[in-house]
Amino acid sequence: MARFRNLSSLVAAIWLLSGAVALGQSAAQPAATADASKRQIGQMVLDGIPEIPDSVRQRMMQYLEVRPHGLSSISDDGSTLLVSTRFGNTNQLHLVKQPMGMRKQITFFDEPTGGRFVPGSGTRYVLFSKDKGGDEKSQYYLMDMESGAWKLLTDGKSRHAGPSISRSGKWMAFTGTARNEKDFDLYLSDLQKAKSTAASKDAGGAKPEMIWQVEGQYYAGEFSPDESKLLVQQYLSERETRWYVVDLESKKQTPITPESPAAYYGSATWSNNGESIFITSDRDGEFRKLYSLKFGYGEWKCLTPDLEWDVEDVSVDPAGKGIAFIVNEDGYSRVYFADANGNGAKRIDVIPSGVIGGIGFATKGGVAAFSVNSSTTPSDVYTITFPDAKLTRWTESEVGGLNAATFVEPTLIRYPTFDQAAGKPRMIPAFYYKGRGAGRRPVVISVHGGPEAQFQPTFSSGFQYWANELGISVIAPNVRGSTGYGRTFHQLDNDVKREDSVKDIGALLDWIEKQPDLDPSRVAIMGGSYGGYMVLGSLTNYPDRFKAGIDVVGIASFISFLKTTPEYRRDLRRAEYGDERKADVAAVLEKISPLNNAEKIRAALFVAHGKNDPRVPYSEAEQIVAKVRGLGRPVWYALALDEGHGFGKKANRDLATMLYAMFWEEHLLK
Repeated sequence: MARFRNLSSLVAAIWLLSGAVALGQSAAQPAATADASKRQIGQMVLDGIPEIPDSVRQRMMQYLEVRPHGLSSISDDGSTLLVSTRFGNTNQLHLVKQPMGMRKQITFFDEPTGGRFVPGSGTRYVLFSKDKGGDEKSQYYLMDMESGAWKLLTDGKSRHAGPSISRSGKWMAFTGTARNEKDFDLYLSDLQKAKSTAASKDAGGAKPEMIWQVEGQYYAGEFSPDESKLLVQQYLSERETRWYVVDLESKKQTPITPESPAAYYGSATWSNNGESIFITSDRDGEFRKLYSLKFGYGEWKCLTPDLEWDVEDVSVDPAGKGIAFIVNEDGYSRVYFADANGNGAKRIDVIPSGVIGGIGFATKGGVAAFSVNSSTTPSDVYTITFPDAKLTRWTESEVGGLNAATFVEPTLIRYPTFDQAAGKPRMIPAFYYKGRGAGRRPVVISVHGGPEAQFQPTFSSGFQYWANELGISVIAPNVRGSTGYGRTFHQLDNDVKREDSVKDIGALLDWIEKQPDLDPSRVAIMGGSYGGYMVLGSLTNYPDRFKAGIDVVGIASFISFLKTTPEYRRDLRRAEYGDERKADVAAVLEKISPLNNAEKIRAALFVAHGKNDPRVPYSEAEQIVAKVRGLGRPVWYALALDEGHGFGKKANRDLATMLYAMFWEEHLLK
């Protein structure tokens, strides 16, 4: 695979789940502090939260033991896969040498770990990445599978993105903030030298060389087939990116996408002969289509003119047989094959329905690997031969002994919102999980983060527990600002139009009132990150229509958030939320920030955050909790001391999942 994204990290310590020891608590650690209203369980500080009944623990146990598998890499010849899964407290790397074969764990760290095979070495060398406590400062390491030794290739303290490895396995490129902790400069490392001294912990001759000093966020793309050039993306916002080709000998950078008009240029990869590039973009309309661009000539050719959905990823068969690409069709992934020039695309229907994170060919070609995640099946890994499309399943995820046939499959609905599009009511897509039970069911509205993201129907043990065991219906809308539905829809919430997305939640409340199987008197809302803001914004705008809300790592004040989010992210967020340095924009942000409207909240509130969150500082949680409590209202508050932007470690995630269910039982179902 061309590269792996920032290999996020989770955490350590296997937490015991026995009757004698509380969840998330080691045998040597006290169950709680003396103050029952504020106590610590493992690394989670609970404030104002009641004790968890044993009945909740016992009922949820199987739902907490779901174990998905994610694809990390495919070996040169396609005979071995590197997958990410969890047998302890964090996701680690495992080898799988045959379909449905044994998973052999090769990394054993306290933090979650991801990685890939180094091309040209078979399965001997693995490049892996991990951060510390969710701080997102990913570091890269090279492991020699023969000796088990590994060495650090980066500086051990800065943020890094990428990496990309050349086809022969000699070169690695990545970007990092070592110079000033803000700008992502481009670095090049000689992996051949690193391999020769793999037993040494020091990078030695493989010490990275900065080859392009930049301002802003840049990401290393693919090396050209002859390894003389490198694709590099400049990320300005979710609606504007640019690509460059860097000559590795002269260090010259050549732009290959125009600065104007602004457009999003996404996945990019070299053709097998190195004479052209395949790239996705919305440069000519609403959706991100697939183009071929002849290098050095500026000749653009659209290869998917009739597809009115986003092309999300493209991969080239190194054997020269053709290309594969993924299309997001209304939240579901479809795979297409085409010839070496990108012509004659046909959809491959043997792949199970679900969501595919990416697809990558083995270095020797002829076979590609990917993972599929669906609403009723946790992520599993597959290979498919090219071009004859023979599908092979490599893993089978565990579901805690539950009967997967009982899992709820969502229905894709659309409901009208407050404004119009093309003279008709604008429709908002949403996935509706119907809770089991007779009569009108209580409802949880689940709002995704981003906002430059999209809810897609992947497996959620939480949703399944709520629907199956608590009888709660779950509705996950893709409000305006979501990706996947065209450029216009994506930009409808930008800048001072922020609360228009909250109005889409108001329209959903209207829709719920008209449904004979839903109870409008028992509605709650939950979301993380930007979705956390949507929770607070909905509770302040529609105070009498919600019984409860759960805000996870959410924004309480846009002004304080923009002042405290790391400098390397600040301008990116201003492009979405507005520039608070402008008086008129600041006035709007002050007006709509939930912190300044907290007195309107009537619903029960649960706030959860990670203390090491590098994106939304936990001060956002602290101030909304203090404000609401200062108004004389109770708030549940959970702070994970060893987490960042979300709960990645199993112990913390399990505890939080139990608390969410307990909160619904106490404040939604009664």
